[in-house]
Amino acid sequence: MRLSLTVITKNEEQNIDRCLASAPFADEIVVVDCGSADRTVEIARRYTDRVIHHDWEGHVRQKQFAVDAASNDWILSLDADEQVSEPLRALIENLKRVEPTADAYAVRRRTFYLGRWICHSGWYPDARIRLFHRGKARWGGIDPHDEVICDGRVAELRGDLNHYSYRDLAHHLRQIDSYTTIMAARYFEQGRRARLSDLLLRPPFAFAKAFVFQAGFLDGVRGLIIASLAAYYDFVKYAKLWELGRRGT
Repeated sequence: MRLSLTVITKNEEQNIDRCLASAPFADEIVVVDCGSADRTVEIARRYTDRVIHHDWEGHVRQKQFAVDAASNDWILSLDADEQVSEPLRALIENLKRVEPTADAYAVRRRTFYLGRWICHSGWYPDARIRLFHRGKARWGGIDPHDEVICDGRVAELRGDLNHYSYRDLAHHLRQIDSYTTIMAARYFEQGRRARLSDLLLRPPFAFAKAFVFQAGFLDGVRGLIIASLAAYYDFVKYAKLWELGRRGT
């Protein structure tokens, strides 16, 4: 099969080289950039002449735009902060030599956080569809939590996709602020409103889920931080939703 790699970017000069270099098996690389002010576009052009500017439309629409711009039916869709591991690369290269038996393939995402790979906390195995036939699958979900929706058979490739999500705690907190704003706005548009119980109960449940039920305690201090920020994420999300309801906007 012929395969297109698609990546969306904005100011990803610290990640894009690692991402694109990890997929030399791709028959085509499509990078969709929404206005980087750093060297992202320059670095991407070392790998492909298909670097397309497209104004930001949200995570789901931006990723689907990249898929629609690709020339091949089989798509490997990566975030700029993701990297194909060597075992996963071998599996994909082998898949290219044979007839695929599924319409989409999920891969396990392994996140590097505060100097160490995270093995629990709900962050691993974190299997997500990244390789798919675009006639059978498409990007969906609710921004910023996009997901590939497949109408056919889904299988799993047992190699890891390395994920370099947060540079440090400050970066993690900035992303929480951004994502909770987007999520609160989406919930409000859907007619949802925050209740006192959301603020009281959801954060401790999020902490217990990550730290206890998903064995975050085995990740040590990092697991404690991840669980605490999961609780903080839920609290801030519903606090922002409450604020939107109070304003009525």
